[in-house]
Amino acid sequence: MNATYVLTLSCPDKPGIVHAVSGFLLQHGGNIEEAAQFNDHATGLFFMRVQFVCECVSEPELRQQVQALAQAHQMRWGLHAWHEPMRCVIFVSQQGHCLNDLLFRWKSGLLRLDIRAIVSNHRDFYQLAASYNIPFQHLPLRPGHKAEVEARQLELIAQEQAELVVLARYMQILSDGMCEQLAGRAINIHHSFLPSFKGAKPYHQAHQRGVKLIGATAHYVTAALDEGPIIEQDVARVDHSLSVEDLAASGHDTECAVLARAVKWHSEHRVLLNGHKTVVFR
Repeated sequence: MNATYVLTLSCPDKPGIVHAVSGFLLQHGGNIEEAAQFNDHATGLFFMRVQFVCECVSEPELRQQVQALAQAHQMRWGLHAWHEPMRCVIFVSQQGHCLNDLLFRWKSGLLRLDIRAIVSNHRDFYQLAASYNIPFQHLPLRPGHKAEVEARQLELIAQEQAELVVLARYMQILSDGMCEQLAGRAINIHHSFLPSFKGAKPYHQAHQRGVKLIGATAHYVTAALDEGPIIEQDVARVDHSLSVEDLAASGHDTECAVLARAVKWHSEHRVLLNGHKTVVFR
């Protein structure tokens, strides 16, 4: 049977890498359906994403052969079976617009996800989760028990073999240790056009500064608060007549769209880390 895969890679840039990859795929019965590449002249790195159909080789054998190719070119790589949706856990607190948007897109077939659980420190959205037949985990945060709760969260993520954790307005700061364990696979939506207005209450900060544009930023979670590699951003125009509440209401739609695009691209293996930045093959 034909099987579709996505190969992602990064390595030191040099002539012949595209030829080596395309020749490798031809040699192993692969037919390229989509390909994108980027040469970062500042760092001397090469990035590539190739989606291809392969008829002749089993997945374990293909992985073994890719490993040999990667060693020859000092590649960091990933091989992903396209038919397998990405296993995902969503964290949320008490604002559900991003969660509701993601669930609707997922149910409509617009996101290649297998949503295994919704985790919250409040009970507000257990009925929403139930309406989509998704398990809901209520893990309240009590003073002095953060480490215990995070241990349970990590246990759940491991139990569900989640490849992605989405912080859909989860209004808690993750510990450094948890950020390290989720490096490169936890996406947060921040209701500001970072690096402006980091931290708490960015709409209040924006209102105080009288901004004419408000925005949202989807980024990978790191131990440095709101400073992880940025995946996607967008803005909405506002003016002096709007209150803080008006700004927040206007920003909700932007947050939903930005987070959905970031999750979609990550789940399709279109985002590659490039140091503190990302390469996004849309």
